[in-house]
Formats: sequence, C-alpha cells, structure tokens
Amino acid sequence: MPEPKPVARGGRRKLRASVGAALLAALCASGAATSASSPAPSPAASPAPRVAERIALGRELFFESRLSGDGSRSCASCHAPDKGYADGEALSRGYNHAGHFRNTPSLIALAAKPRLMWDGRYPAERLADVVVDMIRSPVTMNGDLQIVVERVRQLPSLLQAWQRAYGAREAPSIDGLVDALAAYASSRGNAQTPVDRALHGDEQALSAAALEGMRLFQGKAGCARCHSGAAFTDGGLHRLGVPENPEILRDPERTISLLRHYAVHGARDPMSERADTGAAAWTQRAADRGRFATPSLRGVALTAPYMHNGVFATLAQVVEFYDRGGGRASELQPLGLDARERAALVAFLEALSPPLPPESAPPTDNYATTGAGR
Repeated sequence: MPEPKPVARGGRRKLRASVGAALLAALCASGAATSASSPAPSPAASPAPRVAERIALGRELFFESRLSGDGSRSCASCHAPDKGYADGEALSRGYNHAGHFRNTPSLIALAAKPRLMWDGRYPAERLADVVVDMIRSPVTMNGDLQIVVERVRQLPSLLQAWQRAYGAREAPSIDGLVDALAAYASSRGNAQTPVDRALHGDEQALSAAALEGMRLFQGKAGCARCHSGAAFTDGGLHRLGVPENPEILRDPERTISLLRHYAVHGARDPMSERADTGAAAWTQRAADRGRFATPSLRGVALTAPYMHNGVFATLAQVVEFYDRGGGRASELQPLGLDARERAALVAFLEALSPPLPPESAPPTDNYATTGAGR
C-alpha cells in the first residue's frame, strides 16, 4: 500500500489538535468514556475489600486447568496473554479440543465493554454469569462449580490465595471464586495505548499515518459512529453482512456446536439452521438475524483473526470489507477510500493496542492429602 504523505511539523501539530479534539468528543458522546481527560478504561470498581488479593486469586484460577471437568483446559487455553487474551485462531476450540463456531473474544479492556459475547447476550454487569457459563458449559470447560470449590480447598496454593483474598474464616465458595475470576479478567489490558497518550498531549505518540487514520476514523470513514466510548464500541447490535466461515459446516464438531447453540436458546427448528444468526438466537426476533455486538477496538492489532467467525485474517482485509460497504444485507455504505486512506486507517487501528507485559502461568501444586491419625 502507498505510504501516507508526510505532514509538515506545524501542520502536524494542528492536525493533532483538531483531530484529537474531534475524536475525544466522539469518545465522550456515547457516555461510555471514563472521562474527557482519561479515555483509557480502568477496572470496574467493586465494594469487596482486598481488590489486589482478589485479582491475584483470580490469576491463579485463570491458569488452573483443574477448573475444567477433566483437568485439561483453563481459561487461559482460549484467552492466552501472549495472544492478546484471545487464542489466535479463526474459530475457537473448546472442551476436549472440540471445534466451536465462533472466534474467541479478547479480554483486553473488558472492564469498559458495555456488552459481552459476540451476539451481545450479556450486559457488562452480568460478567459473573459469563464466568459461570464458561466453566459449566460442556462446550467450553465442562466443569462442576461445587467440585471446583472442593478442588480449591484441597490445593494448598489456591487455598492460601483464597485466604489472602477473603480471610481465613471465609470458606471457599462458588460466589467468591467467580468474583475473583471476574476481577482478574476485568484488570487485563487497561494500560494506555498510543492513542490515549496522544489525547493526553504526547505529540510523538502517533505516526503521521496514524494521525491521518484518526481523522478518517472520525470523519470520512465514519468508524466512530459505532466504535465510540472508552472501549471504542457503542455496545449496539449491527448487521454487517460478514461472510460465513465455510469451515463451520465442513467440520462436524463445529456444526454440532452451532446447532446446540440454537437448541439451548430455544430456536423453533434448531436442526435446520446452517448459518450463525447472531443476536436472533437469544432475542427470538427475526429483525436481529445477522446482528452482532460491536466489538471493542482496544487491543485489536493483537487479536487477529477478526469478526465473529474469524473470516478476515488481517486488519487490512477488515478495512477493505468496510470500504466496500460490507456484505449481503449490510447496514454499511461504501466509503470510497483510496489505498493511502485504507493504510492510514490500519495504522490508527494498530495504535489502539496497549502494551501487554509478559505473563505466564503460576506454578501449580498437587492436592493435599490427609494422612492417618490427622
């Protein structure tokens, strides 16, 4: 793609000021921005004490494969820190490595997202329900929460982390474990991005290409109409006409996971569906067929492939799709961007990713046993 034209120093400063002000206004327009001076998200506030200790316990649980039914999968199996808290696959894999029909959503800036899951079926305040579903679902971890509690009681490192978080008098409980996992997940990827630094006055944070992309994002390309607020999402449901991923119907496991999804949500004829209907599966409204929740753009450069079914491998492909006006029955309109403008938008999107410090699984230990006479 052609390189963006260089911007003179004085013009560059004016461009930063005008575009930054426009973008900041767009970020705050939805009411989702944390504040006019600090658009970066922060972990959700909690009335529970010992927040750092709860996050530390959540980290131990996040990497603990014994939360799953057969001890083979942890939360990090799909939400790997070195892959932007996603898995780097077009379509995720679940319990026993079985194929699934959707892309793994990233946990980056989870605290700022107004809706959860690709079809938007959970509002943000129901994060605990998502945690419960992911542990219990036979498609994901196939765990039993009461058994998980017993395992925590018998694993010395987890029991010690629990006592630091909730006190020695508080016995391990389902609510506490879910709360700790939610606290940890909400704390991921909240560091400032280059775009945040630019909005705070750092004139060196963005390249000329990213600055041009910022202007297009707010203006000609119209991205900010849906990608607004602290997490760069309006939390709405939209139909873009994203093409189906043919792998879903080629792989029997993925097909079965799709049909099971419809059966669980009460579809009238779940066995007849051969496409991902998006929000319509849970709203039961024909008007929502093909509508999916607007994803956050924070960390987007770290979480390829893209869209609900991972059908696009690169950000350039995503921008080209939007430039064409999306796919069949799309709400989008063609943008008329040239190659330089598309490249500039990609540069801006790449500047929306925070630094992620290296993170590895904590050491695990064996179950404690009670000897004779104890």
